Amino acid sequence: MRILVAAAIVLGVVAGWVRLPYYAVGPGPAREVEPLISVEDHATYASAGKLIMTTVSYYRVTPLLALQAWIDPNFAVVNQSVLFPGGTTTQQEQQRAISQMDQSKIDAASLVVRRMTRYPRQHGSGPLIQGIEPGSPPAALLFSGDLGTAIDGKTVTSDAAASAVLADASPAATITFRVSAAGQTHDVTLVRKKCDPKVDKPLVGIVMVNPFPFPLSISSGDIGGPSVGLMWSLGLYDLMTPGDLTGGRTIAGTGTIDLNGKVGPIGGIADKVVAAQRVGATVFLAPKDNMKDLSGVDTAGMTVIPIGSFQDALRYLHPGATA
Repeated sequence: MRILVAAAIVLGVVAGWVRLPYYAVGPGPAREVEPLISVEDHATYASAGKLIMTTVSYYRVTPLLALQAWIDPNFAVVNQSVLFPGGTTTQQEQQRAISQMDQSKIDAASLVVRRMTRYPRQHGSGPLIQGIEPGSPPAALLFSGDLGTAIDGKTVTSDAAASAVLADASPAATITFRVSAAGQTHDVTLVRKKCDPKVDKPLVGIVMVNPFPFPLSISSGDIGGPSVGLMWSLGLYDLMTPGDLTGGRTIAGTGTIDLNGKVGPIGGIADKVVAAQRVGATVFLAPKDNMKDLSGVDTAGMTVIPIGSFQDALRYLHPGATA
């Protein structure tokens, strides 16, 4: 009897506490985007409805949690290699996802602000790092959203000024990049190397844009990845323009955005549909390249609109708007 009790205790501990190399993946939180966007020194306009970003959640499972996820029709259990390919660690993947999120916020803001102002000619001081080439020298040292203030001791006030200083530096030279991030300033030492297979010469490997002409911030919290780009851009546009893109509706969506307003496909769209349904969305904006992934997915209660660009979204939400 004692052996059976001990075995039951051990089995319970294993089932409830031992983590497996598997993750449960399913619908994540759906959040309104406009309250997460802050704009200063520019008029803003409230909306009667809501623009909602949708997410996917995942967590590592124990045998018991795996069973619960298996029973839940909205969750799937996948090997950790699906979420962390190539042997990347959880920390590395989280850092990559946060960097993607930061880049998506810059792309969305750049797209909208240049339609509302004289940006990029009218801008703040210093080059803003928009993106970093994977595998390039600064990949682990600089991040999207860092603001450059000087290169090799020379003050730089714009993207063009920074590019000129970099162009003058010897290809083999060590480059000292002074950046400001999270209220702190620090120096990063870089060298060029071949990091783009399409370019047969060493590169620093960063993409810069001019900073915005007024204070603008987007709070994404612990959400990572690039898939909120479309909804960031629509939320910022709606906030900065008179009228109401939502028309009083709850409109959810997903999709990456680039500096030219192109909307790209994302992963986990079926989970994001469920997240949108849970908050009562009546419209779901889906990347047109994901429409095939929605075949057979229950979208009851929502009108699904295929979106290929920021302009497509504006045409649907506000036919009189231009971008």
